[in-house]
Amino acid sequence: MNTEELRARARVMKALASPVRLKIVDELSRGERCICELQPLFPMNKSTLSRHVAELRNVGIVGERREGVRVYLRLLTPCVLRMFDCAMGVIRAEAKRQAAVASGGKATEP
Repeated sequence: MNTEELRARARVMKALASPVRLKIVDELSRGERCICELQPLFPMNKSTLSRHVAELRNVGIVGERREGVRVYLRLLTPCVLRMFDCAMGVIRAEAKRQAAVASGGKATEP
């Protein structure tokens, strides 16, 4: 893999490296949403939420369309949701490993 591909992957991972942005993606996993519907879910001002959306938009995860004054968001790359499943697999495996170590058992590789 060349350096540019690694940098591109890092940009996508960086865009997802925020609980706020992960929640935005999770909300959009259920379909297109007006940003006005998302705003009440986030305890922050509109400009901060817009910056989070821009991070996801800039790497191609989220797209938007305007309808009058409303902005609707959608996932452009729903395959990103598979990364959530993978992350949960890592979390479960690590929790199991830590539980085994805590109980005096031998930690094994997944």
